[in-house]
Amino acid sequence: MAAAFWGRCFAPVRLCRSVPRGSNRHYRAARCTELKQPLVIEEMVPRPVLPHEVRVDVHFCGLNFADILVCRGQYQQRPCLPFTPGMEFAGVVLETGADVGTVKEGDPVVGMGSFNNMAEQCIMDQKTLWKVPERVSLRDAAMLPTTYSTALMALTRRARTQPGETVLVTAAAGATGLAVIDVATNILQAKVIAAAGSEEKCKLAMQKGAQWSVNYSQGSLKETVSKLVGSGGVNVVIDNVGGDIFLEALRSLAWEGRIVVVGFAGGAIPSVPANLLLLKNISAMGVHMSRYQEQNFPAYYESLSSALQYCQEGRIRPHLGAVFKLEEVNDAFHYVMQRKSTGKVLIALK
Repeated sequence: MAAAFWGRCFAPVRLCRSVPRGSNRHYRAARCTELKQPLVIEEMVPRPVLPHEVRVDVHFCGLNFADILVCRGQYQQRPCLPFTPGMEFAGVVLETGADVGTVKEGDPVVGMGSFNNMAEQCIMDQKTLWKVPERVSLRDAAMLPTTYSTALMALTRRARTQPGETVLVTAAAGATGLAVIDVATNILQAKVIAAAGSEEKCKLAMQKGAQWSVNYSQGSLKETVSKLVGSGGVNVVIDNVGGDIFLEALRSLAWEGRIVVVGFAGGAIPSVPANLLLLKNISAMGVHMSRYQEQNFPAYYESLSSALQYCQEGRIRPHLGAVFKLEEVNDAFHYVMQRKSTGKVLIALK
């Protein structure tokens, strides 16, 4: 299915002109004009900013699996066509509305919110922007919003991971998986078992700080974890995969263990066997960052604020997997869908 969607998109992306070439008002954006079809690059005319809004010159935009799903019509949010994907970005403030007091023109900022940011410019509410601290590059800042905010929320607020506990993370070489390893080992002083689908990905996870690795394409995840930590099991699971991997990870938990659902990269949404929760007093929970934006904004805001601080202090180091130009956006989507990516994939706008 992935190949059928973006497998033939390595030809140059189509350019649609909305305004005359040479206009100093236009900017380029990746646009989904039809679901399950390649994106096009359109030249857009910027709208005026409202009093509470900020216009940003975007330098980097993060590519997430959610961007692919929304362009297929398979995500919880379904923007009206045509729309611009992109949930996170870093750039420089171009213009502020009359009521904006948090940032000013020329400030480096990072943002996270709804789809609309895979473009050379974007407009955001001031409350969904963070200033990028000194000694943090815009490239590094663009890798923090979804992955590190999710990792921090999953490990600290949801699982309440303690120093010395053992954390099992699936899809460990992906952007969120590597962020979990980084936060668990370098911030929380926990031990990490990295589970991934190839030896190459396991090796990368080990290089990034995991104490052990498991290639779940070569046998039972539960049995291998038991050999590593004994029959007692692990304290925390951060699951990015779903399906059978989720069920094996669930069975790997220790007494009063906690499993946090982050996503379903494997495609299958599992059912939770409630008897396992009962017998071991296990807690099963989830993390969906955009719902925190709606339901608990202070917690949402604090997660990225903490990530920026840790990055400034050098305590975390986001891993860049690949960078694509805006006109290569379909190649980038294909790259992620083919599961070739490790770490964060960025779209460079400058």
